[in-house]
Amino acid sequence: MAGQGRSFYWLAKQTGISHTTLWRLKKGKSFGINLDTLEKMCRALACQPGDILTSNGKRPRKSRNQNAKGKQ
Repeated sequence: MAGQGRSFYWLAKQTGISHTTLWRLKKGKSFGINLDTLEKMCRALACQPGDILTSNGKRPRKSRNQNAKGKQ
């Protein structure tokens, strides 16, 4: 965004995505991303999903349902 002269608040206004959601994504505090959210961001920034998404190498956490099934 900085390379395009765009701010965090500009992206929120252009996409209709809440500041809270964008902040969580930026800080890595979210557990996932909705595909609709990703599409809105890509359209506003004129980019591809791979330009936004990165892998941190960590495996996703198991949900409570998966943990409960393993304990039976």
